[in-house]
Amino acid sequence: MTPVSAEAKIQIPPPGGKLVDITRPEWKANPFPFYAELRAKQPVYRVRAGRLEGWLLTRYEDVLAALKDPRLSKNIRAVQDSLEKSKRPWMPSFMLAMEQNMLDQDDPKHARLRGLVHRAFTPARIERLQERILTLSNQLLDAVQKRGQIELIRDFALPLPLTVISDLLGISAQDRSYFQRLAQYTLVPPTTLNILRIVPAMWALMRFVRQLLAQRRVSPQDDLLTALVQVEEEGDRLTEDEQVAMVILLLIAGHETTVNLITGGTLALLEHPEQLAWLRAKPDQIKPAIEELLRFTNPVETSTERYALEDITLHGTTIRRGDLVMLALASANRDASQFARPDELELSRQPNRHVAFGHGIHFCLGAPLARMEGQIAINQLLKRLPNLRLEVPVQSLRWRATPIVRGLEKLPLRFDA
Repeated sequence: MTPVSAEAKIQIPPPGGKLVDITRPEWKANPFPFYAELRAKQPVYRVRAGRLEGWLLTRYEDVLAALKDPRLSKNIRAVQDSLEKSKRPWMPSFMLAMEQNMLDQDDPKHARLRGLVHRAFTPARIERLQERILTLSNQLLDAVQKRGQIELIRDFALPLPLTVISDLLGISAQDRSYFQRLAQYTLVPPTTLNILRIVPAMWALMRFVRQLLAQRRVSPQDDLLTALVQVEEEGDRLTEDEQVAMVILLLIAGHETTVNLITGGTLALLEHPEQLAWLRAKPDQIKPAIEELLRFTNPVETSTERYALEDITLHGTTIRRGDLVMLALASANRDASQFARPDELELSRQPNRHVAFGHGIHFCLGAPLARMEGQIAINQLLKRLPNLRLEVPVQSLRWRATPIVRGLEKLPLRFDA
């Protein structure tokens, strides 16, 4: 089987040429040869992400430095003067609450929000989910065991993390599918048509979350929604807008990355049968294996946006104040300056200092949960479904046109029933 990453599909355009759109499916299918070319020739490169334009950093050392650089702000309002703010695209007033999520904040506000949320989103609360994840994995696999085929996303990779994060937050089974339908509109390129779809979906999603939070204020339960309502430190609490923004961030980020990890990780194993055989023989090595699958498949392709607070010159290119900067985590994770044989999947790789979950103050809060879900899900998948194989040619698989994340639309598989 030919690995997806084996052939380059995109070349660096000539000066003045059309910018590469890094949200397009053909980009998502195979960005790695192009990243290698950028690291060698143009490590600071102008790209499009839907309607947005910005600078893409591709070298490991630059990405790592930028993830901690105070000259790059997460808050677009921090780099806009009053005139620039007046020219910003119109946004419904109800969506302003989403600007209160901690991903879009710098310190000290970010530190305050993360500290409060961390008191609710505790390691002990995550650890208690281990048995639930194992049970749910087996229930989902029980449902397909006799069929001899599975569409991995629909039947396993999506319902597993979606149910887990819903359980953690305290969202009922009947509300999960409603949330998932709304959440899918938030992970699309910001085209004009998509924005028209996003606005009503976000209104419904935020209304849904406010209703849940209101219920927990009246009737507290043993769940994360209640913990976010009640969390307090030295008299400081999350405002309602901050609670809403945090819940939506957890709902979306709490399942999307794991879906892509399970799906992309499974595809990578099928494309590397010797590594698949190694893991089947050594299921106790699932922890380093998941770290390598994170590095190799990159469920999160680029960091969320940053904005230059001042002019920054890097490798002879000047990033102007206010410019959008995107950090190619997927490129950093394939940088030969950091990883030996970076385009090879080595499940036993040590050390493995990948940046799949970011770095610095914005390191992914949900990383322990995503790791646990990935470890259990892939081990159970390999244990329960013998002779797992692709049902369609790898070239026919379609990748989703999304910013930030990298994931397949479907992954149809067969196995021996």
